[in-house]
Amino acid sequence: MKKNTWRRVAAVAFVAPLLAVAACSAQGGRPADSGTGNGGGQAAVSTPRLKIAMITHAAPGDTFWDIVRKGAEEAAKKDNVDLLYTNDQEAGRQAQLVQQAIDQKVDGIAVTLATPDALKDVVKKAVDAGIPVVSFNGGEDAFAKLGAFTHFGSNEKLAGEAVGTKLAAEGYKHPICVIQQQGHVGLEARCAGVKEKVPATEVLYVNGQDMTSVQSTATAKLQATKDADAIIGLGAPITLTLLKSIKDAGSSAKAASFDLNAELAQQIVDGNVLFTVDQQPYLQGYMSVDSLWQNKRGGFKIGGGQAVLTGPAIIDKENGAEILKYAKEGVR
Repeated sequence: MKKNTWRRVAAVAFVAPLLAVAACSAQGGRPADSGTGNGGGQAAVSTPRLKIAMITHAAPGDTFWDIVRKGAEEAAKKDNVDLLYTNDQEAGRQAQLVQQAIDQKVDGIAVTLATPDALKDVVKKAVDAGIPVVSFNGGEDAFAKLGAFTHFGSNEKLAGEAVGTKLAAEGYKHPICVIQQQGHVGLEARCAGVKEKVPATEVLYVNGQDMTSVQSTATAKLQATKDADAIIGLGAPITLTLLKSIKDAGSSAKAASFDLNAELAQQIVDGNVLFTVDQQPYLQGYMSVDSLWQNKRGGFKIGGGQAVLTGPAIIDKENGAEILKYAKEGVR
């Protein structure tokens, strides 16, 4: 644990003051700016304008990725960058988006590696083409082998162990850990970490692209598992849906979570969710873009070949009110 402390400090200290706007989008959630770099003021740096592609496995409607994107856009403002944001949850289509970025001859690529085997060939193509690559959010164990020079994210196994430790300390013995995308290495690692600390943990797979299905599947599981005392969502929208499942099932199980949005923060403050483990996605988006700019600016490689940790950070009722104000601003 101690050996990673310097990474967390670096992750926080590395973030520079944020100024004005530049982002354009080929696909994704909220609208982006025109990409002119003005955004109400001059760019913060005088270095040549760069084109950086950010390609994620974001699912439609998942507010987590709005926070990632906000961080990326604010770094793009500062760094005089045209940000090309695209996303697709299906691994093969995400690989195609990386290929499109290569064809566009971008100056850098930031990519999530939730399914590294599906992306390894196209990431190698980018590196072979002389395009620097960083990974973030998913792929901590695979990024170096695939050719990315650094990775920003939480150690998902460690985050899962943090959840398991806290649940065990509070007397919970039979949690259900809900995975919304089977085969996602980060989500599987989270539940594995929980199970490491609470051996009776059960895993429930749901279709995260259909919240009605998530609710009904979790409701049925809670009805069939009378001794379940906690249910864990691996993302804020999933956890908020699980609250409905608890009510529908008439269960006494308590909800815990990973990740955060403003609504989940409010539920923590109100006492309806025990806690969440936040991986600070704003930092992941911001630092991914900024590290590519730093690499172009001076050949810098943040992290020295090691992953830079942005989490885990536990948010519970004790600190939830303070975090809620940041969540309402869209940075947590």
